[in-house]
Amino acid sequence: MNAKISDKIATGVLYVISAIIVIILAFLLLFILVGGLPHISWHFLTSPSVTFGAGGGIVDQLWNSFYLLILTLLISFPLSLGAGIYLSEYANQKSILTNIIRTAIEILSSLPSIVVGLFGMILFVQTFKIGFSVIAGALALTVFNLPLMTRNVEQSLQSISQIQREGGLALGLSRWETVIHVVLPAAVPGIVTGVILSSGRVFGEAAALIYTAGSSTIMPLNWGNWSFVSNNSPLGLFRTAETLAVHIWSINSETPLPDGAAISAGAGAVLIIVVLIFNFGARFIGNMIHKKLTSGD
Repeated sequence: MNAKISDKIATGVLYVISAIIVIILAFLLLFILVGGLPHISWHFLTSPSVTFGAGGGIVDQLWNSFYLLILTLLISFPLSLGAGIYLSEYANQKSILTNIIRTAIEILSSLPSIVVGLFGMILFVQTFKIGFSVIAGALALTVFNLPLMTRNVEQSLQSISQIQREGGLALGLSRWETVIHVVLPAAVPGIVTGVILSSGRVFGEAAALIYTAGSSTIMPLNWGNWSFVSNNSPLGLFRTAETLAVHIWSINSETPLPDGAAISAGAGAVLIIVVLIFNFGARFIGNMIHKKLTSGD
């Protein structure tokens, strides 16, 4: 068998493997969307869920998902940005400390989300006595999300050419000024893309939140109350917060409803649509920022 035939066979095998992956993804998306889209309506998206009976919606769960996502990003992004800058620009790559940090990041990134949830329950819910709450869920999601975002920031910074760093230093900038004014702006497209992609992962998380944010809503949210300490305020930090993913799990395991299958299918379709928006939006926004930074407009 000559080299050309071997190359064609290898190429064909790779095409087949790629096609299989695409087919599996397409089947999964179509299966969920075809089953769930007919159940999505304006009433479904804007009505609160019900404990008994039929006709409930997902407005509270949808809000909780976005609210927890925003809080998680507010906590985890500054930490991951600082850690990524340190690992990329300041850390001695051969030192024991750097190896310990990288090992810790790898271990955290490989932990199952349910383990992170159990850790959050023991530490935040029980030890710190925060209880099942929004803030406990956000802290657990921060532990879950921090390794991914740190690696994304580090890789985005490392992708910037060393010539740009040397150019900044040659202009008289300090090392910190070079990082802030030269390296970091050039890495913004990659960082933004990574943040949006990680947002989709956080938005769809369930296991870590069952043990920290809770799997039920004590009372419907009062959209006229915007206190951070009220138990029925959309912004309440110490209330339970059932997210969309947890709601799907709850309907199919703990709270059977007459139209539970329809609600679960509709909520699943909404969840998939939002995650797809995050993924496609990440590439679009990243490319847009890259073009703007490189074109000088």
